[in-house]
Amino acid sequence: MSMILMALAMAATASPDAVVGRWKTETRNGIVEITRCGASLCGKILGSDGLTANPALKDTNNKDEKLRGRALKGLQILGGFSFEDGVWDKGTIYNAEDGKTYGARITPVDANTLKLRGCIFVPLCKNQTWTRVR
Repeated sequence: MSMILMALAMAATASPDAVVGRWKTETRNGIVEITRCGASLCGKILGSDGLTANPALKDTNNKDEKLRGRALKGLQILGGFSFEDGVWDKGTIYNAEDGKTYGARITPVDANTLKLRGCIFVPLCKNQTWTRVR
């Protein structure tokens, strides 16, 4: 069986709670905690290189001027997902670096790896691999 088919088979049998936990992002040593929010998921920023240097960092790049004073630590950046066929889809991810929110999908690869896709609209997407933090 090819690696792609194995990954798809694993995703199809993944539990909805497989994504719950703390995850390290590919960039800036970000740590995001994903929890269940009713039938959906929520994810908030726990830490990053920037927060280590300055724990009081604010959401200064937000497109909405009224939100630029909110703290990055504890900020919810994931939400609105629905679970189907082993994938959390139709959610959103907020990128504090550019102040924009993107359509998102979270696919569990294995117990310690998630694939995240954020899109302006398909096919204009970026992908990241997040790894579980113990």
